[in-house]
Amino acid sequence: MKRNILTVAALLSFVCFAGCGSASRTETSDAQTTPAAQTETEGQTESAESQTAAEPKTEPVAEAASSETLTESEKAAPAPGTRSDVLVVYFSATGVTKKVAQRLASVTGGDTYEILAAEPYSVADLNYNDKNSRSTKEQNDKKVRPKIGSKDVSFAGYKTIYLGFPIWWGEEPRILDTFVEKYSFEGITVVPFCTSGSSGIGRSGPNMEELAGSGVWLKGKRFSENVSEADLRAWVDSLK
Repeated sequence: MKRNILTVAALLSFVCFAGCGSASRTETSDAQTTPAAQTETEGQTESAESQTAAEPKTEPVAEAASSETLTESEKAAPAPGTRSDVLVVYFSATGVTKKVAQRLASVTGGDTYEILAAEPYSVADLNYNDKNSRSTKEQNDKKVRPKIGSKDVSFAGYKTIYLGFPIWWGEEPRILDTFVEKYSFEGITVVPFCTSGSSGIGRSGPNMEELAGSGVWLKGKRFSENVSEADLRAWVDSLK
């Protein structure tokens, strides 16, 4: 009987020890896996939130930059209806007339158009002491029409055209005759101006008016290379 009691007690002790060991292993397993799983999950969640948060932050910045770019483009583009109604047209073989034309454009707020010769004039071509130079031959033949090399120009929207040129042998260069015969000046006021060392504008204005056959032509004026903007402004004002 006593032996049976001891056997039962031993069995109970073994069962209790086994249960405790199983519980201990379970706690140890949870302790190893749960924090790791939580850390990974939290890390993934934080990363996803960061990406989500980053997207709204970058989109407005891009939109703001785009809006700023458009604003600058709009500022750079000329506003509708602001185009000048004045055009300064000029031919300048040596650059002297060009300087005066640019000052005149500044004074009037006008646009500019340069008449370029298809075959540029060399220094030898402009030698007025040589009877066989190109310019001498052209000026001695009123029927010569040198070809223009610059692109065509539209007079649409212009009310006044200032037409500048150097004086060659007392008159406008023949390439000016080519120009005025090519275009219609209907409804436009044409104001000739020239540059020279001393010669006046002579009959250049009436010559071109006759060849053009259209437009209202005002009396022209001769200027030196160093004419000031103040003098040009005074001249422009006197035409009104």
